[in-house]
Amino acid sequence: MSIATSSGRGGAGRRRLVHGVLPGFGLAMGWTVVWLSLIVLFPLVALAVKASGLGFGGFVKLLQDARVQAALELSFGAALIAALVNAVFGVLVAWVLTRYRFPGRALIDAAVDLPFALPTAVAGITLAALFAKTGWIGGLLAPLGIEVAYTRLGVVVALIFVGLPFVVRTVQPLLADLDREVEEAAATLGASRLTTVFRVLLPPLVPSILTGFTLAFARGVGEYGSIVFIAGNMPYLTEIAPLLIVIKLEEFDWVGATGIACVMLAISFSLLLVINLIQAHANRRS
Repeated sequence: MSIATSSGRGGAGRRRLVHGVLPGFGLAMGWTVVWLSLIVLFPLVALAVKASGLGFGGFVKLLQDARVQAALELSFGAALIAALVNAVFGVLVAWVLTRYRFPGRALIDAAVDLPFALPTAVAGITLAALFAKTGWIGGLLAPLGIEVAYTRLGVVVALIFVGLPFVVRTVQPLLADLDREVEEAAATLGASRLTTVFRVLLPPLVPSILTGFTLAFARGVGEYGSIVFIAGNMPYLTEIAPLLIVIKLEEFDWVGATGIACVMLAISFSLLLVINLIQAHANRRS
């Protein structure tokens, strides 16, 4: 319930009660804080408290561990590469699905959401079977000297698979809302196709592309199920940070596991903060 002010004939303001469907600000805000605290804040605080058992020297020693460094480098590097690839080809897929009508379009549009619905373990097994040397795609690449399964390239391929829908579904609605008359006006004024794309179409899409990139990157950093089957999980080579955390837990090294998790959290938060600042700047410009 809220209070609204309306003016009568004499200009005097009258206050009336407006009954809304949702509860008032105080109640809604209270439940929002409680819910976010239970789901997000309390687990993060518990993680930080558990990791504090390492101490500053323990964190330094953890960061100097070559195995931890290799796992973090692979997780963040592969997630970044996969998100960049998806940012390019995701926009292309969204453009085709939005601007063209062709047989099988509905099937392709539904297939984009497959990584959302498919269990990650099933996705990992499927990718490993496809890209192994005896698989359909791996068998074609093997004579060319290209190995995907059980290599770092396999990790990137898995992250591209799981991250593509984030970019497509983020960009697609904005593409559908773009006014085609703007493109026609640019063409009428003599702008080339490349000029139209980079000066007219792309600027309004930049915020949504950055949003999709951020979501794909965040998903890739924490991905586990689809990677462990295709990566090979070799220490220092194809071992990702989430897998190293699981190994620490299996060894009952709870402090070490939470320490790696805190390092991942700090790096992820810093990178996402930078991306959000860039996105905010792009929003102001557009």
